[in-house]
Amino acid sequence: MQSALKMAEAAFLADEVPVGAVIVNPVTKVIIASSHNLVEKLKNPMAHAEMLVIQSACQILSSKSLEGLDLYVTLQPCAMCIQAIIYAKIKRIYFGAYDPKVIIDIALANHKPEIYGGIDEEECKSLLDKFFVSKRI
Repeated sequence: MQSALKMAEAAFLADEVPVGAVIVNPVTKVIIASSHNLVEKLKNPMAHAEMLVIQSACQILSSKSLEGLDLYVTLQPCAMCIQAIIYAKIKRIYFGAYDPKVIIDIALANHKPEIYGGIDEEECKSLLDKFFVSKRI
């Protein structure tokens, strides 16, 4: 999660919503790909950290499937990102801060990733809070 947090900090410095994500091989502990939100820079509402890191990992591995890999992300994935995670067949999702607006329902999905929330939650939430407070000033 610390690598995902570093990506979130880079997003914060780039004036993006500070969400970072990494895809990891759980056996070797090697980070396959990392990214952060680029919605503002790319002018693309789909440029969430999760979407970008999945695209990157698929390119790196020359595969549409990320079966057996883990995703670490600093904020609970939205519905769009959950669907991409399911289609990519990621094994486990570890996320930091909970998003009260998100409902994760994978009951009907063909692939069901394991989901673990609240990892380094305070640190992840603090960065998000700091960002949004700066936007209200």
